[in-house]
Amino acid sequence: MKGAVVATISLLGGACAFQPTSFAGSALAPRTAATSAVRMSSEASDVDRRAFLSSTAAAAMTVASAFVAPAFAEDAAPAKAPLGPMPTDWGLTKDYYTDASKVVSHMRYATSLEKGAAGIEMTAKNCRQEMIDFVSYYRRFPNVSGKLSYSNLYTSINVLAGHYASYGPKFPVPEKRRKRLLEEYNQIEKAIKRQR
Repeated sequence: MKGAVVATISLLGGACAFQPTSFAGSALAPRTAATSAVRMSSEASDVDRRAFLSSTAAAAMTVASAFVAPAFAEDAAPAKAPLGPMPTDWGLTKDYYTDASKVVSHMRYATSLEKGAAGIEMTAKNCRQEMIDFVSYYRRFPNVSGKLSYSNLYTSINVLAGHYASYGPKFPVPEKRRKRLLEEYNQIEKAIKRQR
């Protein structure tokens, strides 16, 4: 889409760059018969330029609408149902592996929610609080904070918490960030299984 917009701007900018500059009728131009002829030819070229620019703008709008319309169609699409029911088991058990698995599961659920999904705000608030509690509790233990699963989970928590801090609990995770987080969750779950 950026390419289409840049091409459109370049096209319009290029059309404007080659317009002749005329001082006919201005205070700087001397009033002669030649000035009147230049003024008339200038008016004719203004009509030609207007026709060219309007047709160019219409073509640019047609090209741009081909890219913009699908983007708005995605926003209007109904929200997808997330996998499984909304979590109700928020909070820590004080067992690292159980809590790490639960936090990853809840983060996966919160990350998967689409725009307009039921309970998106409540899920985001509960998930954010659980992530804060998890990091606050387990970073005090050197035998836990040195684990690969903890450091990867800590990184993912920072990304998701940063999203909530920037956009709030009602805004879903953008697709690019969602894909990256879901991949990280898979890696964290594998690390937890290996370390148990």
